[in-house]
Formats: sequence, structure tokens, C-alpha cells
Amino acid sequence: MDRTITVHPTYARFLLWMALRHAPWRLVLLPLSLLAAIGYVLRLVSRDQLKQINQRLLLGELRVAWLAEPMAAHAEHVFATNIRPGALERIAADRAEGYRIVIATASYRLYVEAIARRLGIDDVIATDLVSSHGTVQPKIAGHNCYGIHKAEMIAAWMAEHGLDPAECSIRCYSDHVSDIPMLELAHEAFVTNAHMPMRIVARERGWPEIDWPGALAPQHRVAQPGITG
Repeated sequence: MDRTITVHPTYARFLLWMALRHAPWRLVLLPLSLLAAIGYVLRLVSRDQLKQINQRLLLGELRVAWLAEPMAAHAEHVFATNIRPGALERIAADRAEGYRIVIATASYRLYVEAIARRLGIDDVIATDLVSSHGTVQPKIAGHNCYGIHKAEMIAAWMAEHGLDPAECSIRCYSDHVSDIPMLELAHEAFVTNAHMPMRIVARERGWPEIDWPGALAPQHRVAQPGITG
């Protein structure tokens, strides 16, 4: 989803958006978040740990019963400011061809499902969080939906829904080399808005490259149901 459907990554923006509106006192903890990021660069902290640390610092625990309204408001904000019109057009075109549209993303299901609904997409494969005693915890449940784990989670989702890859036509879209395992599952792999390492791989493998303009979707635009990876 990030940088494929959206112009900018969503995770840090989500944390800051939530903190600013619902717990602005947590912004004083941003220097600790920066230290965690330095630890990640130095390989002292894993990607999963970094996400959990930042969530604990800027969100803490969230009451499940309270989440619907802020998640819907955040989805509206993302749709108004951070969606590529070209992605919406491709979603609509793939839907018109009969494709079932699925977002597969390392971002948290916590906020991705509301964005997907705003885009007219029902199916989401994403990073889940632990829920306990009516609260969402700053702890990843299972695996971060990233790299090989994303491909495994897609395969598991297909099995759960009774979909045999050999009997399906699968298209995948991605901007990043971490999604190569996912793209290898596809009958048609598209590299979208990619960084140079992904473009190099695409040219080696003959994967088509697509660049959707970064212009933001107008607020009045109605989302067309449609795809991504």
C-alpha cells in the first residue's frame, strides 16, 4: 500500500496524526522514538521492535470500543491528502476485468482496514496487533507482514478462502525490493513508483514499470473499487 497506492509512507504519519489529535502530550516522547530509529540503523533493534516501540511511545494501548471513529477520520485524511489518482484508476480497471482486490501491506490492520473501505476494497492482509481485555496492545501478533512473511500470509489467505493459485490469475503491484517474494507469486508482476533497486530487478526479470503521478487525490473525488500489493 505505502508508496504504491499512497504517495507517502503511512505508518509514522498515522502515529503522529493520532498523537496530535488524541494524546498530544506523547509528542514529548519523540526523542526516544528517534533513539529507537538510530538503534534500527545500527541493527540493535529489529524492524518489528522499532514498530512496537514507536507505537508504545506515541499511542500506547487503545480501547477497541473507541477506535472506529478515529480510524474512519484518519482514513478520510489519507484519502484526501495521500492517494495516487493513478492507483485509483488502476484499481477500477482491474476490478472491471473481474479481479478480486486485496491490499497486502506491512502497515497495521488497525488503520489499513478503514483506508481500504474508503477505497472500496474489502480484503486486507496486514500486520496484526495483540488485543487483550478490550484494548489493542503495542505488540505485533504473529509476523510483520513484510518480505517473505507477506508472501506466506498471502498464500495462507488464499488457502483460507479456498483459492488455488494454479486456478487463479494473480496480479501484484509493489514499489520495493522487500516485496520480491510476493511478486514471484504473481502471474503478472508490476513495479510501481519504485526505488532504483526495485527498478533494477524489474529490468532483469522483465517486470513492467509503472509510474503514477504523485498528485494527490482531490477531496471531492469518489473512490473507485478496485487492486494492489
